[in-house]
Amino acid sequence: MGRCPSVLERYYRELLNFCLRKVRDRDTAADLAQESYARVLGMQRAGKVIDQPAALLKQVALNAKIDLDRRAQLRQHEDIDALDETQQPASPQRLQPEAAYASSQTVQAYLATIEALPPRCREAFCMYLFDELSNQQIAERMGVSISMVNQYISRGKIACAARKQELDHGD
Repeated sequence: MGRCPSVLERYYRELLNFCLRKVRDRDTAADLAQESYARVLGMQRAGKVIDQPAALLKQVALNAKIDLDRRAQLRQHEDIDALDETQQPASPQRLQPEAAYASSQTVQAYLATIEALPPRCREAFCMYLFDELSNQQIAERMGVSISMVNQYISRGKIACAARKQELDHGD
């Protein structure tokens, strides 16, 4: 299998195509895909276990599309520039450039952590995390024992937990 595809490589193209079918505009679709990743990462950082990342990303993208449609509908009915500054709606924190940048940096940090794992460990960890294969299935595909797969997965989890702790404490 060689190099393990990152989260972005694994799901991004599929999610982007999904979003493109929903909005029919490449830039808007890319924005929805990025927003979806940021929201899912936020869920994950809040401690939510993500069992089916592809399905969750699509659902989050649909919710982001609904938010986008609502904002567009609001813009059609009211000239926001004509509103007094105190009446203008504040942009949600997740849409602020600083939050988007921080989220992007966090995703990159986790991807770098996974990429830094030894090749066989990375391969097993990615099959476990992204392909959602059982340890038995991973062992069969890799031609190793279940015990070895358990060690690989444990090493990947420990590396990601250490990275999370670094990110949480700003180290």
